[in-house]
Amino acid sequence: MTEEKLQQLREKKGFICDMDGVIYHGEQLLDGVARFVDWLQREDKRFLFLTNSSERAPLELQQKLARMGLEIGEEHFYTSALATAKFVASQKPDASAYVIGAPGLVGALYEAGIVMNDVDPDYVIAGETNTYNYQTILKAVDLVNKGARLIATNSDLTGPAEHGLIPACRALVAPIELATGKQAYYVGKPNPLMMRTGLRLLGVHSHEAVMVGDRMDTDIVAGIETGLDTVLVLSGCTSRADVEQYAYRPHYILQGVGEIAPL
Repeated sequence: MTEEKLQQLREKKGFICDMDGVIYHGEQLLDGVARFVDWLQREDKRFLFLTNSSERAPLELQQKLARMGLEIGEEHFYTSALATAKFVASQKPDASAYVIGAPGLVGALYEAGIVMNDVDPDYVIAGETNTYNYQTILKAVDLVNKGARLIATNSDLTGPAEHGLIPACRALVAPIELATGKQAYYVGKPNPLMMRTGLRLLGVHSHEAVMVGDRMDTDIVAGIETGLDTVLVLSGCTSRADVEQYAYRPHYILQGVGEIAPL
């Protein structure tokens, strides 16, 4: 990566960044992140942490980074849970749903006016959760077969954790899809709905912004399809060799976000 090309990247007005594998693994802050965030704030860049994880609310994410030593305002976070709640509310105001998910998803749905219903819901909505079990699958399959529409927060099959890769939303939704023959609608990245919301929150045009992520199949393709320059960091799920499996390419490949900030 030439210094000239890095300088072009640094001149962007807006930065949309994934979190898992880009900012941290589990509870471990990644190398160079503190310097990157300090640079964003010092240069008055517009930035948004846009995560496909639906487990935590923006306030929880803000507090998680605070525990790691990063002081960032709650307004800099947007999640697939919020995007899912916004989408469902726009499709059917005052809808009801059977929810497979963590408090971050349930809270976002409540705030959007969507009520919980495990008898005859309009939707079955799925995100990541530690309480997923066989009874959950049976209930979801029954409700979808009875007419509930299947929505999922994101299409990630796996996600990075401190000890390696773990199953993510799409892996949890797959048994429901297979058993019912119904395909879920996935709201998070690479769905352009979430990316366009991110750009609106930043108040920048697509050509003025860059998408920073660790996954080719969500982050990078989302940026490309929304018209942003893209940065693949190798600190998460993807290796340099993995890039060759895809027909598209990121504009930049870096070891981590610390390389964006000048030394």
